[in-house]
Amino acid sequence: MSEEAESKGLAGASRDRINAELARLRERRDRLEVEVRNDRGSVSDHADAADAIQRADELAGLDERIGELDRLLRAGPSPSNGTDTLPGGTVVKLRFPDGAVVKMQVISVIEETPIGGEAETLTAGSPLGLALAGRKAGDTVTYTTPQGENQVELLDVKYPT
Repeated sequence: MSEEAESKGLAGASRDRINAELARLRERRDRLEVEVRNDRGSVSDHADAADAIQRADELAGLDERIGELDRLLRAGPSPSNGTDTLPGGTVVKLRFPDGAVVKMQVISVIEETPIGGEAETLTAGSPLGLALAGRKAGDTVTYTTPQGENQVELLDVKYPT
């Protein structure tokens, strides 16, 4: 991992995925910008106007996402304040109600998820991630999901050094 990537808190694979997404978004944005420019004088009916508005909205959304990813590459994931979220890189070992024991690594942003490692990652801001903040091994943790309330037992927690 390069010093810059390390200092920004993003692994090389995460940076690569973010850069690839940025390239796709910028390409789409360039094409869409031409369409929006062409819309300015060619709107002839309500359907055309609706399409033009939709393209302009999409362009604004693309600009917002490109800005988010640019900031992420420059500054890295937002640091936690130490009290309400687990720091990225924390590894937790959990026992679920069905008896399954799972080791998961806490990530700050979804773009840090290793390819194929979705089942072993936990975002710090997820309901479970938030519920685990400030807990210690041996604690039973209750958290709420859209499907209802769940519980896990925190078997082990290792913070990044």
